[in-house]
Amino acid sequence: MARRNDPPIMPGLYYEEFEVGETIEHDRRRTISESDNQRFCDMTMNQQPLHLDAEFAAETDFEGRLVNGLYTMALAVGITIPETTDGTIVANLSYDEVSHPKPVYHGDTIAVQSTVTDKRETSDGDRGVVTMLVEVFNQDDELVCEFERTVLSRKRATVDD
Repeated sequence: MARRNDPPIMPGLYYEEFEVGETIEHDRRRTISESDNQRFCDMTMNQQPLHLDAEFAAETDFEGRLVNGLYTMALAVGITIPETTDGTIVANLSYDEVSHPKPVYHGDTIAVQSTVTDKRETSDGDRGVVTMLVEVFNQDDELVCEFERTVLSRKRATVDD
């Protein structure tokens, strides 16, 4: 039984547990619905017709509406949380080198993997900075989005703490 002052058990990884070169294949996948895309566009006030207007989108090179790329990216981050930073993150520091090599359509199912590309302790030694390459794949195993995510991570408490 946990005592009131015991630190909570966190499912995410602490700084020391990240290994450069390690690839984490996240178990959770998500099929993106039309209503997911619509709600995200509404919440962010993004009225791009390529995401919302079937007639307009049908006349483009894509031949149909696309899922908002920011939603794809945000969903991918959410999928990574349980196995990477759930309860162990101090802050997201940056998202860099974002690309969308293939479009995402309503009904696509995405899967995500994260590869640890760099880690370093902060100057005070109390925390660490971890960078991961996040890759997003559709149901046909095509890369549809990738980006670097850099986080400030907690270190495990030591006996002296």
